[in-house]
Amino acid sequence: MMLALATITPGKPEIFAALQGEGASIGRPCVFLRLSRCNLACQWCDTAYTWRFEGDNRPHKDGIAFDRADNQLVWEEAAVAEAIHAFGQSRLVITGGEPLLQAPALVRMLDYLFVLGNYQVEIETNGSVVPSQALAARVGQYNVSPKLSHSGNPRDLAIRPEALRFFAQYPKAFFKFVVAAPDDVEEVAALAAEHGLPAERIFLMPEGRAPATLRARMVWIADLCLQRGYAMTDRLHIHLSGDTRGT
Repeated sequence: MMLALATITPGKPEIFAALQGEGASIGRPCVFLRLSRCNLACQWCDTAYTWRFEGDNRPHKDGIAFDRADNQLVWEEAAVAEAIHAFGQSRLVITGGEPLLQAPALVRMLDYLFVLGNYQVEIETNGSVVPSQALAARVGQYNVSPKLSHSGNPRDLAIRPEALRFFAQYPKAFFKFVVAAPDDVEEVAALAAEHGLPAERIFLMPEGRAPATLRARMVWIADLCLQRGYAMTDRLHIHLSGDTRGT
């Protein structure tokens, strides 16, 4: 089995060095690996090129259908590990798409990578898939972003109780909720109560692909974080590089 990767440009995998832009590790130097494919379809997704290929009619506000050949590569796990190692960073962030859809291949890739050096591994996930035991043993941190109703996903696909239970009990899992309006935070609080998500591991993040949008939403998000005991996270990469691939 091989890994399906997203691309920066046709033929070039989206593997790059950058500061972590979101969540508990914000500001830390990392190497990023962006995988292709997703089981959900957020209407505001800023990486729709990882899943909305021609023939996929799941709704997205941009309405763009991407050519799979230009936006997806399939590589051997060992080659992916070597490309990651070449960046010389000790923290790896695996993002997507939904990385947990490719768990068996990720396990093999990480085993190759750990031979090359010592790595702290984070996986960014939508929280709808339970990680395999083999993968969980190799991952130090999960950045879990369950999708709220404004994402446009059916609730029974986006909110999977068995997966949320796993992450709630995993001490290095942090929950990052994308919010666009104050009412979204009421939905966060209801999910936290229903599934036992610890408030001290919850981050609220503004939805947006422009710095001005993020700044405007962070004003009221800050107040709600103070009321609820949540943390707030920015989207650092948007301020630094805009809504671009490989950043």
